[in-house]
Order: sequence, then structure tokens, then C-alpha cells
Amino acid sequence: MAFKPGLVHAPVTPFAKDGRIDYATYGKLIDFHLRQGAEALALPLHAGESVSLPDAKRRDLLEFALKQVNGRVPVIAHASQSGTAIAADLARHAARAGAAAVVAATPYYWTPPAGMLLEHFVEIGRAAGIPLYVYNSPAEMGGVKVTTDLALKLIDRLNGFAGVIDASLDWQFMIEVLSSARRVRPDFQLLTGVEYPISACAIGAEGMVSSLAGVAPAAVRSLWELCIRERYAEARPLQEAVAALRQALKPFGVAGLKGGQRAMGRECGQPRPPLDPLGANAQQELLTALSAIAVLRDEPRGW
Repeated sequence: MAFKPGLVHAPVTPFAKDGRIDYATYGKLIDFHLRQGAEALALPLHAGESVSLPDAKRRDLLEFALKQVNGRVPVIAHASQSGTAIAADLARHAARAGAAAVVAATPYYWTPPAGMLLEHFVEIGRAAGIPLYVYNSPAEMGGVKVTTDLALKLIDRLNGFAGVIDASLDWQFMIEVLSSARRVRPDFQLLTGVEYPISACAIGAEGMVSSLAGVAPAAVRSLWELCIRERYAEARPLQEAVAALRQALKPFGVAGLKGGQRAMGRECGQPRPPLDPLGANAQQELLTALSAIAVLRDEPRGW
């Protein structure tokens, strides 16, 4: 039914000082991700500041990315929005533009009951006509969860439902949804949306979506390759290093992610409002934290 995306990089969106998308840098960034082993790209996800972009700019960004990628890897287009019809339009455009799949989270700002949430995803998936991944991140989405029951109903209603990208760190849910869904759809996929693949791969995840790959692509790739070979004991030191990187960047949000890339010689500008930029003191604090993470010494510098 769907391709198996494997290691998916989630790029940031570079902005110029006036807030416009810096397409020249975006082209360099996409090429960087592909050289560093991305097996697919997902964009623009929340790390790519999708909620700060007008829908027209999201379409432009996707079209630019697809042209830059030029078929080298599959591109998963982000189609989340507050309204079902708006999200469906984004999904329809993504399919026409050449995306391999779409990913959609639960609706922004709303807390719809289960039946409405089902119809939301069904309409997006039908509009796209290409594989749909549902993104589960209750912490980001006001506590609205994707459930096993919802996944099973989506399988029944939507042939193109490919699987769940989970960022909840709820291992009980991940085990339950994977085992239940594969009984009725054997090619159902679980991807982890957080760079903790030892636990996810032990459960049966077949893919990982990584924003940290923009900062430490070599460590992320090595960690992923060890995990898909089930060499978990060897993977533990890398998992600990990647976890330390995640913990260093997380307090600063997207600004921290961009600050980490700046520290590695890959300037992508500051976040757009309403997100705060990373000030000089915070950047120095971040640099101090990053200097303690030994694996970063072996990462590529610059483009």
C-alpha cells in the first residue's frame, strides 16, 4: 500500500531577517539532509513552523522542496489545520504537487469527540488519495489523542491509511495500536516521532521522524541503523547522547533547534513570531550545553 519511509528527516524552515522564507538556504538545507542519509523528508512539520505560515506559503514551500528533492527520496507533506476542509485542501494540493504521502495531526484548537475526529481524518485521506499518516502528539495538541479504536476505524474506512507517527512516548499505546492494527492490516506502519528508537523499534516501529537530524545527522543515522538491526546494547550510548541533545534543545523550542544548527555552522535564521528568537545569552547557554555532548565533535560542520 505505502512506501516504508525509514529514517525521515524533518527540516526547519529558514527565514530571512524580514520574516520571508529564505529559499536559497532552504535548498542548501534540503541537499544537506539528503547527503546525510535521509530516506524521506517530512515538511513543514511543527519544527518547520508550519503553524506560522499562511497556507499559500505552505504550498509554495512544498512545491519548492519537491523540485529541489527531484525524486531522490519520498516527501511526506504536512496537512494539519484547524478546519477539516482546509486540511483536506492542503492534502489535495500535496498529492497533485507530487508528495508521496501526507501526515495530519488532530485539529488545532479544537477538542473534537471521537466520531468527529474520525471524519476529519477520513476526509483528509480521501482528498489526498495517497497514503495518510496520522500524527499523535497529545502534548502539542491540547491533550487530544489518537486511540487504537480510532486507528481501527480508519483502517475500516480508509484504504490509504498507512499508519501512525507517534510522539506521545506512550509505549503502552504504541504496542496496543501496532498489534491490533496489524491483525487487520498487516502492512500498517508505526513510526516514532521522537528520537528514542530503541524502545520504538523493540515494539515494532519501522520508521523515525527526526528534527534533531538537522543538528546531529551522523549520530541520528547511526542510532537508527543499529536499532533497525536490533543491536540495542550497542545503540545505548548513542541513544543517551541523542537524548542529551534533545534535552539541551527542548527548553528553547524551535529557536533552540535553529540555535543548534547555527552552532554547527548551518544558519537558518530565527523563528517567526509569535515564537521568540534565541538571544545572545540563551545562545551561549546552549553552546555550553552542546559542548558537553561528545558525539557532536564528529558531526559535519557547515553545509
